Amino acid sequence: MKKAKITLHPSYRVGEISPRLFGAFLEPIGSMVNGSMYNPKHPDADKNGLRQDFIRGLKEAGLPAVRLPGGNFVSGWSWKDSIGPKEQRKVRPDPAWFQYIDNRVGHDEYLQWAEMTGAEAMYTVNLATGTLNDAADVVEYTNFKGGTYWSDLRAKNGHPAPYNVKTWYLGNEMDGPWQVGSREKDPTGYGVLAHEASKLMKFIDPRIETAVCVSSSPFLSHYPEWDRKVLEECYESVDYISMHHYHSAPIGNVRGLLAGYKAYEDYIRTEIGLCDYVKTRLRLKREMKISFDEYGAMMRPAGQPHYGMNGRMPEQTFYRFDPEREYVRHDPDDWSRRKRPQVMSEMAHVLGTMGVLLTLTRHADRVRIGCATGGINDLCATSREHVWKGAAYYPFTQMIRYASGGISLLPVTECETYDVEGYVIDDMNQYGGFEGVDTVQSAAALNAEENELTVFAINADEEDAQELTLDLRAFEGWRFAGHTVMHAEHPEDRNTYEQPDVILPKENREAAFEKGICTAVLPPLSWNMFRLTKD
Repeated sequence: MKKAKITLHPSYRVGEISPRLFGAFLEPIGSMVNGSMYNPKHPDADKNGLRQDFIRGLKEAGLPAVRLPGGNFVSGWSWKDSIGPKEQRKVRPDPAWFQYIDNRVGHDEYLQWAEMTGAEAMYTVNLATGTLNDAADVVEYTNFKGGTYWSDLRAKNGHPAPYNVKTWYLGNEMDGPWQVGSREKDPTGYGVLAHEASKLMKFIDPRIETAVCVSSSPFLSHYPEWDRKVLEECYESVDYISMHHYHSAPIGNVRGLLAGYKAYEDYIRTEIGLCDYVKTRLRLKREMKISFDEYGAMMRPAGQPHYGMNGRMPEQTFYRFDPEREYVRHDPDDWSRRKRPQVMSEMAHVLGTMGVLLTLTRHADRVRIGCATGGINDLCATSREHVWKGAAYYPFTQMIRYASGGISLLPVTECETYDVEGYVIDDMNQYGGFEGVDTVQSAAALNAEENELTVFAINADEEDAQELTLDLRAFEGWRFAGHTVMHAEHPEDRNTYEQPDVILPKENREAAFEKGICTAVLPPLSWNMFRLTKD
């Protein structure tokens, strides 16, 4: 059996863990909106077609925040098409995802749905095909008390009180060549636009905060120079940088999947260094914060790259302007088009996602917002008819419950490591390999008000259990409250509506705690939570 050690000290403070770190991302692709959120034919749908079973599931999970309504979709969408009586709303083509957008779910429905789930809505404005006036108008419609055209129209449309949306994203992935209205070739222009949009929106509501896009992938050839040029134009007027990353590994390569945290570490550290450089260059004092508002870990078929591209991704690489391609009109009651093949085990998905979330928690001083792209489904799995708790529900809600509002403590980990050889997924996602990947990944949260200390740990080893020594001698007077462990007995194990209890967290009764030292066995590919309390 392998051995590992984690040492914690109350002085190893990183920063406060914002509850918004455990948020999710929502965009009308797949069944996220059409099917899960909205289906007027569902027996539990309200008068607006919003599924109440889904709302109850997310409310029970405690979803703290959600970024909406996109995503790539928002760069060609006009929010003004989506308000008022549904029969008068405009139907438009969505050039991002080649679908019809009928706007039956519109601006008000998104925000009212977030209210019903108890989640804070964080809104993305269209700074691609949209205008500065559109950005100002949406803040007025959403947040202004009344007595103006747009705020009075909101009241007329059924919501007299302001929504009071605090966080606003200044476009989406504005450097991506796949993006409608991309500013890939004009970072300075986008920086100026974001600066002016942020100013104007804050003139309308000075209580809000704004987030500017940086490179939407560290694989793009203009990264990180594009980011620097943007920030030099808008650093003074924005509050966050908006970061996105999706880590991929070839199908079956669990070691590569769980090495993904190192890619996130590199990306975060680079952006922090870049922000601090711009701050110093501009002779400013304010520290830029990070919103990591799209992320995921997945397995995809390994592909054959087109050599010589070096991260340059022209539009044709994504769409090829296929004259045979047709726009799809989605029926929220028909899931047949939206079923994706299951290419990895549920437990691998859980650990891949949680490995990213542990990384964000270790950087809680600068990363203040996190939105898992699969977070909605992780917290409430759905089918056409039903909702249930997938395996990801349990570690996700544990972090919401025990980490939110606490202080992130930096764990010092000693464990065996492994290397991953380089691999290629496609022209953009090309990995040079990972060295020194920790087989034990962890984060910790100290909640002084509740007198709780929680340590989260992943055993990323596929084959071997790990005998973990948790050195907590610095927490004198604290008592051990338990070790919860979750893993799959078989790789094919999966929670379903019919069998929702296949993968569940369980208490490890054999964990020992003596004189500040906890010892416990971590099963292969397992999620673990250790808790201490103080009277």
